[in-house]
Amino acid sequence: MANERPRPLVAGNWKMNGLRASSEVLSEIMAGYGAGLRNRADLLVCPPATLVAALAGAAKGAVGVGGQDCHAKASGAHTGDISAEMLADAGASHVIVGHSERRADHGETDAVVRAKAEAARRAGLVAIVCVGETQAQREAGETLTVVASQLRGSIPAGAMAADLVVAYEPVWAIGTGLTPTAADVAEVHALIRTELGTLVGEAEAGRVRVLYGGSVKPSNAAELMAVANVDGALVGGASLVAADFLGIARVYGA
Repeated sequence: MANERPRPLVAGNWKMNGLRASSEVLSEIMAGYGAGLRNRADLLVCPPATLVAALAGAAKGAVGVGGQDCHAKASGAHTGDISAEMLADAGASHVIVGHSERRADHGETDAVVRAKAEAARRAGLVAIVCVGETQAQREAGETLTVVASQLRGSIPAGAMAADLVVAYEPVWAIGTGLTPTAADVAEVHALIRTELGTLVGEAEAGRVRVLYGGSVKPSNAAELMAVANVDGALVGGASLVAADFLGIARVYGA
């Protein structure tokens, strides 16, 4: 695998939050995204689908804009769904697939997630594939088994670093204020990197950005982002506040 760490990515998942007035949050993020930080890390916000086009237009590529989900098919009789092609047409560069809230609330299997990741690549988007264990699975000592299984089932054959990001989000840490220890994060991220070597090849595996997500905030970002094989963060609630999101990103430089 490549020795040089991938360029960091700090991504914000706004979930089902945000109205047109929320464009001010993006404006504040852009204003705080100075040259020093731009030289060291990429920023991405993933708002509700209703805001993707507006925010992508306002961002003008300075900050990436992504979707939170997509359908596996390009078009068709799928009322209420949005295709990867539609997101790309609206100006998105990325799309989150397989978030634990989608897996739990919508019953998405690894096969469904994989199909969506394939759709993202078809449309020219980068798929942010999410994996992570529940509290019960962690307590049963199944974390590494669960994460490895999700990776094998969710990552498309032939995936490359240019069209893939992996996000490790322990389900029990999302929105709870709880976080695993740095050693726990290191163990899981090392496993992810090893599994990627098998799934996409050693050379590509070293270039895939592997993000940590789950109650990331300015107060713990420096410790978490310094962990081996952590190439950035997938941020939930803190990404709705520009100062907090920038506070996380600035662990990579002013």
